[in-house]
Amino acid sequence: MKLEIARGFFLAGALGITSFAAMAWSEPAPAVLSGLSGQEYCRLPINAGAEAQVQPDQDLLLLMFGLSQGLKS
Repeated sequence: MKLEIARGFFLAGALGITSFAAMAWSEPAPAVLSGLSGQEYCRLPINAGAEAQVQPDQDLLLLMFGLSQGLKS
C-alpha cells in the first residue's frame, strides 16, 4: 500500500475518533433547578415536621467572623 493511502486512512480514522469523542463528551452545563415545589431534588422525610426547630448557637457570629478572617492571605 502506498504511503499516501495509508496516511489518508490514518487521517480519516483519527478524525472519526475525534468527532465521536466530541459527540460523546458530556460536560455538565450550568442550569437552574426547577420543579413544582422547588425541592424535588431534596425531598424531606414524612416526619420532618415533627422534629423540634434547632436554635442557632450564641457563638455563630464569632464563627462567621473567624471563617471570614481565615480566607484572607
